[in-house]
Amino acid sequence: MSDGKTGLQLRSLIKKSGELEISLVGVPVPEPGPDQVVVRVEASPINPSDLGLLVGAADMSTATASGTKDSPVITAKVPEAAMRAMAGRLDESMPVGNEGAGVVVKTGSSDAAKALMGKTVAMIGGGMYAQYRCLRAAECMPLPAGTTPAEGASSFVNPLTALGMTETMRREGHKALVHTAAASNLGQMLNKICLKDGIPLVNIVRSKEQADILHKIGAKYVVDSTSPTFMDDLTNALVETGATLAFDAIGGGKLVGQILTCMEIAANKTAKVYSRYGSSVYKQVYIYGGLDTRPTELNRAFGMAWGIGGWLLTPFLMKIGHADGQKLRQRVVDELKTTFASHYTQVVSLQEALQLNHIAVYGKRATGEKYLINPNKG
Repeated sequence: MSDGKTGLQLRSLIKKSGELEISLVGVPVPEPGPDQVVVRVEASPINPSDLGLLVGAADMSTATASGTKDSPVITAKVPEAAMRAMAGRLDESMPVGNEGAGVVVKTGSSDAAKALMGKTVAMIGGGMYAQYRCLRAAECMPLPAGTTPAEGASSFVNPLTALGMTETMRREGHKALVHTAAASNLGQMLNKICLKDGIPLVNIVRSKEQADILHKIGAKYVVDSTSPTFMDDLTNALVETGATLAFDAIGGGKLVGQILTCMEIAANKTAKVYSRYGSSVYKQVYIYGGLDTRPTELNRAFGMAWGIGGWLLTPFLMKIGHADGQKLRQRVVDELKTTFASHYTQVVSLQEALQLNHIAVYGKRATGEKYLINPNKG
């Protein structure tokens, strides 16, 4: 696979000509600086946030494959209308992969770096779809003995996002949560956290299969947005839980407005006095994903005490500070094989990740189709 001096890295390039090119390049394995380590990457998940960089705004129905089996190249067209949004990355070959796990094979001279030699670590910092990754010792999280790279590959993005949601709830004075696209890998983790911590959670899904996934792991409130009784079902769950905070992975369409509307109806059911400005109970929806890229439609049937904002993990961690961030990280390590266990349907090599049949599956961002890349597979 690799001689230890060079390693393959997956790159995504959007050209000024309006073409996406995904390829593998051989890069020298860097000499680690004093506070750095070199990790042989053995597991890195394909998260929705990774797809945003991997395929950008390209129309993957136009994708074609060329190159060789060992060095495949995928090209696809970026629609004219989407090129403006890609302006910041044109003609720049970009490494992909937010997080991953592997084994430390070389270290710098500092004690912190040397202490990691031979250890299995989880890491964050981009460029993880690569056979080797050089990064600061502080960006590595040593995994407990007996943990495989595959078990530790998704230690940051989904676990810390899910914990960030319950932490945001506490800090902003809410007592229960609503989550959309709720049967996702992240949604399942959020259910486990909420069950463990006694937080009422309303799950919004869009099929019976997704509802079944959540019921199996103990979810109490699951509502289906495709059901004719959706608005009533959601309102009833909101009355029972008192949830006034929602995290939405979908973004576009009517759902954000529907959630606020049902929160308003639920608040008015328990209100003591009528107000023509609507309920004074504050309702908040944070959009943290973009599974639906259409505009967000609001019908403003929910009074005046509400807010909609964006929510992202990195700014949240910066806001709460290092000490509180470490507490969340420690919880992930302690519960890695229970609360924060991830399940993958496919483990692929870098070359296999660039096969059209695989891209067609993971590119859909479908619930229950989670891919893991092992850059050193085989």
